[in-house]
Amino acid sequence: MHNPTNISVAVVVATYNGATYLLAQLESIAQQTHKPAQIIIVDDASSDDTVCIANNFAAVHPNVVVIQNETRLGYIKNFEKGMLLVTASYVALSDQDDIWVPHKLETLLANIGDQMLAYSDSELIDANGGLLHQKMSSIKNQLAYHTPVMYTVGAWAPGHAMLFKKELVKKAAPFPTIVTHDFWLGFVATCYSTVVYVNEPLVHYRQHAQNAIGADTTKNKKTSFTLAQKKQQARARMELLYNKVKETGHKHAAVFEKINNSYASFSLSNNFKRAKLFYDYRNLILAYKKKSALLKVLFAVKMFFKID
Repeated sequence: MHNPTNISVAVVVATYNGATYLLAQLESIAQQTHKPAQIIIVDDASSDDTVCIANNFAAVHPNVVVIQNETRLGYIKNFEKGMLLVTASYVALSDQDDIWVPHKLETLLANIGDQMLAYSDSELIDANGGLLHQKMSSIKNQLAYHTPVMYTVGAWAPGHAMLFKKELVKKAAPFPTIVTHDFWLGFVATCYSTVVYVNEPLVHYRQHAQNAIGADTTKNKKTSFTLAQKKQQARARMELLYNKVKETGHKHAAVFEKINNSYASFSLSNNFKRAKLFYDYRNLILAYKKKSALLKVLFAVKMFFKID
């Protein structure tokens, strides 16, 4: 496999009270076969030894910079702060508790081509680093995303497994906080190009009680939001997606306009339009879900009665 050694890559590490696993993550980044030009660690006002560990690591790695937030920004804005400091051509995001396989950056660089973003599969590990014998791709489908319609209700391209062009950050900023940073990056990338999928686990993705966002292996997680709040969030989210697609002039902007309009109210007319749109585009909208053809149809019918 060709290693494009002349291409510069920055790794942005967002930390918050991650002292337990941080050093193992940083060492796996430093040991990449394609050496990062920059490692930017942005700490979100940790109260444990995270910053001390980061500073000690930076002391022996001249390509590392450590930035401390005086007040908490939250993980989305913390990642955004680091991404905006990148001067390299490509960006990879890192959590504070995973382990990268040594050829992660090399492999993603070799596969991204002219596209905006590439991501890989991941292998789940437990808190002690033991293999759980489960991959992200066994939970939900991982695949190439070639249209923003595939991001209508969700996607499965996680930030810890991503590599993307620096110019994507400019197109995505400022990052909204009603969707995750990695969802937004993937969605915006599909407005300009195809999101490339590499069918190989390049990250050991650690599962433990303190994960900001872990692999959701449960059927459904209960929330405390009221129905009115869920409707409001769904409308705001769909409007956000539609406005971005419209701004980029993507060929599916008209589809998003129809979907967005169907979220405006819960009249019988809008409910029918929403269900029909989900039926018509079910193979794109639900591509990331492990659903049979029948279950995809039933999901579309469900959209007459509720919104996701």
